[in-house]
Amino acid sequence: MKLMHMKLATALVGIALATPMSASFAADIQLKASHQFPGGKGDPRDEMVQMIAKDVKAANVGLNIQVYPGASLFKPKEQWNAMVRGQLDISSFPLDYASGKVRAFGATLMPGLVRNHERAQRLNNSPFMKDIKARIEKSGVLVLADAWLAGAVASKDKCIRKPDDIKGLKVRSAGPTFAAMWQAAGASIVSIPSNEVYNALQTGVADATDTSAGSFVSFRLYEQVKCITAPGDNALWFMYEPVLISKKTFDRLNKAQQDALVAAGKKAQAYFVKESKGLDDRLVKTFKDHKVEVITLTPEEYDAWIAVAKKSSYAGFAKEVPDGKKLIDEALAVK
Repeated sequence: MKLMHMKLATALVGIALATPMSASFAADIQLKASHQFPGGKGDPRDEMVQMIAKDVKAANVGLNIQVYPGASLFKPKEQWNAMVRGQLDISSFPLDYASGKVRAFGATLMPGLVRNHERAQRLNNSPFMKDIKARIEKSGVLVLADAWLAGAVASKDKCIRKPDDIKGLKVRSAGPTFAAMWQAAGASIVSIPSNEVYNALQTGVADATDTSAGSFVSFRLYEQVKCITAPGDNALWFMYEPVLISKKTFDRLNKAQQDALVAAGKKAQAYFVKESKGLDDRLVKTFKDHKVEVITLTPEEYDAWIAVAKKSSYAGFAKEVPDGKKLIDEALAVK
């Protein structure tokens, strides 16, 4: 009996000695990051998330991030609700995709509200974006890194320069504000995420599309269109596609883990600022290399579109969204 007690005591000591090591392993938290963009193919949105995952791991704070690109974990528009509920931790997410939940987010994909990359950076620290970020946080999500992408519109048959050029076309639109402008100019709207546009153009479901410069290249849309209206100096299309984190996830992390995520987010944001203009240049080169006609809007053509947008997108947003006019005015006030 005495021998049995000695063996039991020895076993208990062994368990006690093993416990601290087990606890340290248990402290490693695994986060999931999801987005719809191709992985491993040079898309800067994927690279932002991969950078954050790499830097957080290097910080050695007991935090690891597994990245799921290409809509392999969640469908594009499902990611917002998943973050709000805490089912998804991190996403590179086109914020306008959640405008059905928070209508004010439509301001981050509004025709002519940004116009160029330099102004996009000034917007980040404006009352406009402080208002948007407050609404993001109120919904249960936080911004890790800002990212603005310029975009374009392309057609299977002809160049789109002025409002009359889009009349009668079936246009895939990334969000309701652009859809309102295209409709006001006489188009019909096809509502699908960017990763489904290639097939829609190929099968005739859509005749034309708007999307970001990055997506035009990543999804090889040059194989399906004849002419693209590139951003240039008069870009109608800019979209806010930040890296977001669920507030439920962030709040359960310790201070060192939170600090590592914030630092990694700032580094990824700085990287993207350098890359964003390069995306436009890459779009132009890639489409020209594939024999697609590339044009840009003149100031006069841009103004003609803005006139349509003011009567449709701007007016509808101001009417439907509480403080909608205030948001538009805040954005336009940024010089």
